[in-house]
Amino acid sequence: MISVLVFPNFNPVAVHLGPFAIRWYALAYIAALLLGWRLLSRLVRETPEVATALEVDDFLSWATLGVVLGGRLGYVLFYQPGYYFTHPLMIAAVWDGGMSFHGGLIGVVVAIIWFCHRNGIAVLGFADRIAVTVPIGLFLGRIANFINGELWGRAAPRWWPLAVIYPRAGPIPRFPSELYEALLEGAVLFIVLYWLSRREAWRARGGFLTGSFLLGYAITRIVGEFFRQPDWFLGYLLFGITMGQLLSLPLIPIGAWLIATSRRRLVSARKENRPG
Repeated sequence: MISVLVFPNFNPVAVHLGPFAIRWYALAYIAALLLGWRLLSRLVRETPEVATALEVDDFLSWATLGVVLGGRLGYVLFYQPGYYFTHPLMIAAVWDGGMSFHGGLIGVVVAIIWFCHRNGIAVLGFADRIAVTVPIGLFLGRIANFINGELWGRAAPRWWPLAVIYPRAGPIPRFPSELYEALLEGAVLFIVLYWLSRREAWRARGGFLTGSFLLGYAITRIVGEFFRQPDWFLGYLLFGITMGQLLSLPLIPIGAWLIATSRRRLVSARKENRPG
């Protein structure tokens, strides 16, 4: 290999406040929600307007619950149902790790539908603006995975230009898959979605940006999983795919359908939201 790095043993705890420890992973969630909130507050006001900044403020707590509850329950049901059904008290132990993006996605979808129904907001119009902000959280979450030295990659071939030795994973040089996923699911996907959101014609097509996110995330996650070591308690599934790839496959037809049919769902501006 041209270069092999030994993983720097970052402290997973970012800040100690007396008896309390704030981990990098928690800070990633907090930063993602705050940055997403600020961007969403601006996006919803762009034509066609779909919500007010005050409604975005109200939705922040809904999004937090959707991410945390959905992410945790998704991990329990998708990844280790046998363990958690026999140790139900451990379901609430989120500090021990174990969150599923796909579960969090379902949680946020439920939160969006419920919130929009209560407030008379176009569901897909609102979801489209939220979709643009999601890769921010994906990027920060994967960086936190790398800092924690978890979810490392598969063994890298000798010709690979850069690999990392994770002490917890043995002496084998591995792909730094967390960084690959941060780049693909986070940075690249955000740039694409933000660029798409700059055109009013695409913002007005209900479900276009949501479908683009689902399709883009599925592709980048499936590609990233080829570099990532499967969870030890699951290993490879049928035909050598991973659980992450399996859960991402349904997002491809859903995203493609939303994009293909978005012309039929033009989002009208909520005139009552305009100031003055």
